[in-house]
Amino acid sequence: MKGTTRRRVADTPLPGLIAKVALLGLLNAVAIWAIFVLVGEGVYWLAIMLAAGCALIDWVFLTPRLFAWRYLIPGLIFMAAMVVYPICYTVAVAFTNYGTGHVLTKEQVIENYVARFTLQEEMPEYQTTIYRSEDGKFAVFLVGPGGENLIGMDGEVTALDDTALSIEGDRDGVPERIGPYQQLGILELFQHMSSLEALEFHFEDSVIRMRSVDRFATYAPQYHYDEELDALVDCSTGKAFIAKQGAFLAEDGEALDVGYRAPVGWSNFSRLLRSLQVSGPFLRVFVWTFEWAALSVLTTFGLGLLLAVILNDNKMKFKGFYRVLLLIPYAMPVFISALIWRGLLNTEVGLVNDVLQSLFGVWVPWLQDPFWAKVALVIVNLWLGFPYMMLINLGSLQSIPDELYEAARVDGASGWQQFWHVTLPLLLVSVAPLLVSCFAFNFNNFGVIYLVTQGRPPIPGARTPAGATDILITYTYRLAFESGSGTDYGLASAVTILIFLIVGTLSWFNFRFTGTLEEVRENV
Repeated sequence: MKGTTRRRVADTPLPGLIAKVALLGLLNAVAIWAIFVLVGEGVYWLAIMLAAGCALIDWVFLTPRLFAWRYLIPGLIFMAAMVVYPICYTVAVAFTNYGTGHVLTKEQVIENYVARFTLQEEMPEYQTTIYRSEDGKFAVFLVGPGGENLIGMDGEVTALDDTALSIEGDRDGVPERIGPYQQLGILELFQHMSSLEALEFHFEDSVIRMRSVDRFATYAPQYHYDEELDALVDCSTGKAFIAKQGAFLAEDGEALDVGYRAPVGWSNFSRLLRSLQVSGPFLRVFVWTFEWAALSVLTTFGLGLLLAVILNDNKMKFKGFYRVLLLIPYAMPVFISALIWRGLLNTEVGLVNDVLQSLFGVWVPWLQDPFWAKVALVIVNLWLGFPYMMLINLGSLQSIPDELYEAARVDGASGWQQFWHVTLPLLLVSVAPLLVSCFAFNFNNFGVIYLVTQGRPPIPGARTPAGATDILITYTYRLAFESGSGTDYGLASAVTILIFLIVGTLSWFNFRFTGTLEEVRENV
């Protein structure tokens, strides 16, 4: 059999071989271009992964004995890129301080501070005329307060008389052309404003930079980096800010406003347990997540089972019509239904409160009060979820043999006893694994929570952006993107890992529970 496969591969028609080599060549060309771009950006690990993946594809598709792997490699590569890499990256971020104020690398922060300059008010300013050569270089003609004529070129400032450049024209003491440099008009200046703002000319231990379109001024560096101390030193005060755990800190505790990404160990996880301002809201969110998932499953399963039992009655007429009618919520997109419900439950103009007010004189703060916001979410999810539960219950009910009900009636069992001792146990054999799956799904049901309440109303005193209706997944999203003091990707990643562990445990329980129920089914 192996010999047959090898002969079949070896006997590949020439057009097919040419097409395969051409496609692999195109893939390699794009990969090589991307690798050079990644290396230029300093992302070496991603360049190595891309090179390894491309080499693996070439090896598999050009080696006859690896023919079977050709069907697996694309899926494995996408799994590594879309599943394995995000998981590994999330775990890595969870042990860092990555977030607002700690986005850049240490080298980038040092470069940012060293490039900062402060205006020297006591130093002279220079009246300026700007010139540009055909090859895109700039020169600046500077007239000092004492009338001295200077020219800035190639990062340095010299006296105009000391240059060997020819000077052409003279309009009020300002040359029209200096060597290869032609004077720019006002409109041309604005076209090159970004380049002009970046110009720097060193002059007598200072730097001359643009202050306005027609004026350059003297600036001095605000910080310099001391490699021995590993610190940024304020040039004016001599105060040293030493690099420590992602920030530059002085001895008195003052910190520079921009920090850098750095490992922090288990700090993010300990904040979830030890910091009252973080752990308090987190525990409330954690408990509500389980309550939400349990209530969602119980309510949708209860209503779905009730409707399924009613529709399963052979004496009922127009069953097909009722089934179609009850499937309407299931057929509509979730985000549309959720937004419609949000409008219906609006406190000021919502239809639900209008009806309650007119019929019972009751006004309910659906989206403002923590308790009623949770009730609103359960109602919306009940509307969205009961059709699915009705369908799976209908299918399971129709698989129960009628002989069991006949035997129960012969034994004198009432309708409730038949349901409790015959219908429900056999129903759970088929439905229980789906209920566990629904619990895991609602545990991470981001859409309904965020579209209806956005996790609000907020929890008073919470340091993190936690709301009374937030579940772990929406809490993680808001930590990462909606924090009032900025983003906190490290803490959000730590919460994500906890969610992963919980859902993984539920999945393991589901598999074990499914196996147990299969044994029950075999014994029925």
